[in-house]
Amino acid sequence: MKILVVNGPNLNMLGIREPEIYGRESYADLEKYIESAAKELGCEVEIFQSNCEGAIVDRIQEAYGKTDGIVINAAAYTHTSVAILDALKAVSIPAVEVHLSEPMEREDFRKISYVGKACIDRFAGFGFEGYRKAMERLIRSNQ
Repeated sequence: MKILVVNGPNLNMLGIREPEIYGRESYADLEKYIESAAKELGCEVEIFQSNCEGAIVDRIQEAYGKTDGIVINAAAYTHTSVAILDALKAVSIPAVEVHLSEPMEREDFRKISYVGKACIDRFAGFGFEGYRKAMERLIRSNQ
């Protein structure tokens, strides 16, 4: 199984940005965690991160016909991007939404998830472990 992991804006600043919310581990640590989890689960993973909405839309579209599942942490775009929602719907690849923190326990504007409307499941508040849970969910849905 081939899984595309899409990370949105400011995730490249992990360990620096609001460590009381997102922790002190870096984005490189997250990439290593995802790669290790994918190997243990027996799937192939590609990791993509961008601060640009259009680049995220482009990468989702490029996955069409090449990827079995998408794990997406759209970060702030979760709450604003109809374009990313539409891209996920257009490619019809099973997707799972992930958040390091739990948006529902934060500011009111974070309680809206456009991206989630195109996802089969959601894992939030589990830190890095949410990515493993999302990959496991995609593997179960593909069996």
